[in-house]
Amino acid sequence: MKILSDEILSQFDTLFAEALAAGEPDRTAMTLATVGGEGQPSARIVLLKEHDAQGFVFYTHLDGRKGRELQATAKAALLFYWPRVREGVQVRIEGAVEVVSEAEADAYFASRPRGSQLGAWASHQSETLDARETFDARLAHYAEEFDGRDVPRPPRWTGFRVIPHAVEFWYAAQYRLHERWLYECDAQGQWAKRMLYP
Repeated sequence: MKILSDEILSQFDTLFAEALAAGEPDRTAMTLATVGGEGQPSARIVLLKEHDAQGFVFYTHLDGRKGRELQATAKAALLFYWPRVREGVQVRIEGAVEVVSEAEADAYFASRPRGSQLGAWASHQSETLDARETFDARLAHYAEEFDGRDVPRPPRWTGFRVIPHAVEFWYAAQYRLHERWLYECDAQGQWAKRMLYP
């Protein structure tokens, strides 16, 4: 189902391509903001793995802090910052969150390097680790367990899709006289566009 307007997706794709051409270290890096049960915001960098008219996808453990918070609130915000694009560009995204399908998660997991696949099994993401040796031992255990065969996707490892209801394109300008365009989606799925003061 199409969520994003053609104009929004086209503008994002243009900037995404410019980020590659400009030599951004990792154009897929985005800040993911979530909110915990007591209203405490939390932010971290994750990597964009897919984007289309349905939204923006990244992968993680369901049981880590971000996974728990995303499941509890079903809301998130994303921020891309590409300082090498034009004079500096931000793309701010706010929206609802859904878990991707099993087929999507399986396909992406199968494409990951084997070391990353094993790490997904070995990690109790965000939980206390008594010593690095404990994690290394878990990693060795799963390397042995799956030796000679494909590593399956862990049952609690999957992807989330952020389905935008607001997207802002922020273009830096001299003297902080930035140009800002905000797109907002109403309850009927119609997008409206307005300019914001810097």
